[in-house]
Amino acid sequence: MVVFEPDENRMIPTASSLAEPNVTQPFSPVEEELFCKLILYIEIPNTRIRAWDVIILVPNLLFLLFLAFRFNRARLKLRATSSPIFFAFYGLVLVNVTISVVRCLVSMSVNAAAIVGGYVDTFLWITVRFFLLSTEMSVVIFGLAFGHLDSRSSIRYVLLATSLLSLAFSISQGALEVFAPDESFRIHSKDFNIFGHGGMLFWFSSSVVFSLIYIVILILPWTRLRERLNLPTKKSFYLYILFLALLNIAQSAGSGMLFYGVREGLCVVDITTCVYFTLFTPLVYHTFLSEFFGVSQPSIMFSYKAQVDDNMEDDTVSLPHQQSFSSLKTDSDYIYQSNSVYDSTHFDSVMPAALYNTSLQSPDSITGYSLDTALYNTSLQSPDSITGYSLDSQTIHLMS
Repeated sequence: MVVFEPDENRMIPTASSLAEPNVTQPFSPVEEELFCKLILYIEIPNTRIRAWDVIILVPNLLFLLFLAFRFNRARLKLRATSSPIFFAFYGLVLVNVTISVVRCLVSMSVNAAAIVGGYVDTFLWITVRFFLLSTEMSVVIFGLAFGHLDSRSSIRYVLLATSLLSLAFSISQGALEVFAPDESFRIHSKDFNIFGHGGMLFWFSSSVVFSLIYIVILILPWTRLRERLNLPTKKSFYLYILFLALLNIAQSAGSGMLFYGVREGLCVVDITTCVYFTLFTPLVYHTFLSEFFGVSQPSIMFSYKAQVDDNMEDDTVSLPHQQSFSSLKTDSDYIYQSNSVYDSTHFDSVMPAALYNTSLQSPDSITGYSLDTALYNTSLQSPDSITGYSLDSQTIHLMS
C-alpha cells in the first residue's frame, strides 16, 4: 500500500492562479457588448446581413434611385452644354453612390468572418473611401486653383492629381488595416476584425490634417490672399467646406479618444462614419449640381419677329453656342461664383422684353443690358428648343 504524504513545499492551486493561463488573454479597450461596437457587427436575425451595412445602404440606395429617376433630365441638360466640369461632377457623383451601394450589397453576401470575406470587405471599404476622397479633393482644388480653366485638359489634370493623392492615402490605410488592424475593432467572440479605417492613430492624424486644410480655406477670404486668388464667392461652397471641417474635427476627437482608451470615442467615430458615407455624395450634388439640373426649359419660346422692309427676307438662325463668346464667363464660374444665370424666371421675362426694347432704340441709347449675357443664358438651353428668333433681324434694327 502506497501512502502519499503531503509535501509542504508543494503549491496548492488557487482560483487566481487558475485564472491566469500561460497564454495572454486578448485585450480590447471596447467591450463587444457596448452598443456602439455591437452595431458594427450585429446581424439581422436569421440572416448574415449586418445592421451597419443596412444603415449605410438605405440612404445611398435612395439617392441612386433619385439619380436614376432624373437621369433623362440630367442627360438633356448635359447635352445642352459642352462644359466638362458638369460631366466630371456628375460622373463622380454617379460613381460614388454606385460603388457605395455595391459595397453594401457585396458585404451582405459574403461571410466577413471568413478570411477571404474579410479581405473582400476591407478592399471594398478602401475603394469607396478612395472615390469619396478623390471627389472631396477635386471639388476643393478645382474651386481654388482651376476655377477659370474650364477645359477638358484642366479637368483631367485635377482628377489625375487627386486620384494619385487618394491612391497613396488608400494604400496606406489598406496596408495598416491588413497588417496592423486596430484591436478596438477586433471581435474575439467571432474571431474576425471589422473595418477600422487604418487604425485610430492613422485616422486621428489624417483627420487633423484635413481639418487644418479646411479651416485655412475658410479663413482665406479674410486674408490678403483673396486679392491674388480668385476665391469662390458662393455661400454654398463655404458651407460645404464648413461641413467637412466640422466632420473632420469630430473624427479627430473621436479617434483620439478611442486611441487613448476612452470607449465613448467609438460612438463619435460611428456617427461621423455614417454621416460621411451616406451624406457626402448628396451634399456634393446639392451644392454644385442641383441648381444646374433644377432649371427647366423656358416655358415661352421666342416668337418675336421684328418689322423689316418688304423686300428684305427674314431669316431665322440658330443661336450661337456659349463658346463663341470669348468674353463670357466659363461654367465653372457659375458653379463657384455668385450668380443668377440659371434663373429660368429671369430668362423667360427679362430677355424677350429687353430684345424688344433694343429694337425700338438706337444703338447709342442702349445701356444697362448685356446681349452677350442673354445669349449665354440661351446657349444653356437645348438648341432644338429655340425657334422663331432671328438674330439678323435684331442686328438690322440696331443699326437702323
